[in-house]
This record gives sequence, C-alpha cells and structure tokens, in this order.
Amino acid sequence: MPAHRITNKIRWSSDVAYAVGLITTDGNLSSDGRHIILTSTDKQLLKTFAYCLNKKNKISINPPSSIGRKIAYHIQIGDTTLYEWLQKLGITQRKSLTIGELQIPKKFLRDFVRGHLDGDGSIVHYIDKYNTYLNSRYVYDRLFVFLMSCSKNHIEWLREKIQEDQGLHGSFLIQRSKYQLGKSFSYRIKFSTKEAKKLLNWIYYRNNLPKLERKFKIAQPFLRVSN
Repeated sequence: MPAHRITNKIRWSSDVAYAVGLITTDGNLSSDGRHIILTSTDKQLLKTFAYCLNKKNKISINPPSSIGRKIAYHIQIGDTTLYEWLQKLGITQRKSLTIGELQIPKKFLRDFVRGHLDGDGSIVHYIDKYNTYLNSRYVYDRLFVFLMSCSKNHIEWLREKIQEDQGLHGSFLIQRSKYQLGKSFSYRIKFSTKEAKKLLNWIYYRNNLPKLERKFKIAQPFLRVSN
C-alpha cells in the first residue's frame, strides 16, 4: 500500500502528487461537490491512479464518443475531503480552459510533472534520416518531451516552475485544439533532445515510481537510473 493515507487529512507524497498531475490533465471535479473522475484510454493508468490514492473503485468503460474510436475507461471516486483539498490547490470544475497556478510543494513538483506528462503529454523518439540524401552520415537521434494544456495561464506557470527548479526552458507552442472543434487553442511546452533527457531523468528519479508504462518504455533508454 502507499505510504500515505487518503482519509480525513490529505498528506503529500510522491504518489499523491502524481495523482494530482493526472487529475490536472485528464480528470475533472463533478458538479455535486463530491466526485473526482479520471478518464483515459489506458486502463493501466487508471489502476495506478487508484493505487496512488489508496482507492478500490471500479474502472468502467466510457460510453462511445464521437471524438475518437479508441475504447476509453473512467474511474469515479466519491470523497468530499479529497474534492475540497483539490479545490484549495487550484483545481476547479470545468477547469480545462481556466486552470492556472496550483499549490504544489517544490519537493513533489517532479512527481506532479510526471503525472501531467502521463495524463496529457507525450514522449517522442525517432531516428532522423531526412538529410541522408546529402550525406549518409546525417543521421540524428531525436528526442522530444511535450507537456500540454488548453489553459495558457497554467502551461506558462508550469514552464516557469520547471525553469526555476531545473533550469529548463523548453519552447512554447500554440495550436488549435482538436477537441474544441477549432474554437480554442492548446498550449505546449516542447523540450528537445538535451533538455528532454534532463527532464526525463528528473521525473523518473528512482525505481518503482507510479507511471504510465508505455511512455516510460520510450524514456527508459535515456535514464541514468536503472528501473
């Protein structure tokens, strides 16, 4: 079981911070003032989320969606104490476009970022042979890490916090949100090869951390810690 307890008092831990990162990206607070819902196409992620919060709630299949063809799952947790605690951190109902700064302790920032990445970010690695027609030696190992939000205020805050803690700047990207039918924008921080490696080693800092396995497999070859 996790070292913390989710009962009458919420205590910060690496597991809890990771779960908060997932809620910030893929989760939502229901209007009833009680339920926290997390949705994902990856069932393993929801199992990890439940474990981090010391919960045993059922994972269900989502109703069919017009957005995508992948099967999606969700978990719904009823906990007024946790709900109110998340609100105090800065997570609110219908937060996607309005979320801003969150009250995340510096000690657990990297766990939060790992959850943020697993919820709505990506790790991209490929071998670039685009210019080999000019010279066969022009082969490059490309690695990118993206963190994303539909709230500009939130992603700017997150970029600032990572810069303060690790000295990583990344680049700021804006694109139309495919999930809002072109009516709004999504904002991303892009970390390229050198900074991407440093970021990954920062968030995957020891063995047996909660994580999304399929993203971790991409990161693993670039880690100094053997997981």
